[in-house]
Amino acid sequence: MTKEKNLSENLKKLTKISEWFEKQEEVDIEEGLEKIKEAAKIIKETKKSFEEVENEFEEIKKDIEKD
Repeated sequence: MTKEKNLSENLKKLTKISEWFEKQEEVDIEEGLEKIKEAAKIIKETKKSFEEVENEFEEIKKDIEKD
């Protein structure tokens, strides 16, 4: 899976979790906790992907500035 697709999929997953919370009149504590854990995992993955992309941009920038 490409980084772009992974980031896009993570955003869709987070949107679904957010929508789930918005639709609940009363949130089941256990289910809500599981959703929060899932969201935290996705956010960590996304942060790591963003850091990798940022590192790639920095490498490209350094390469451009060398020339």
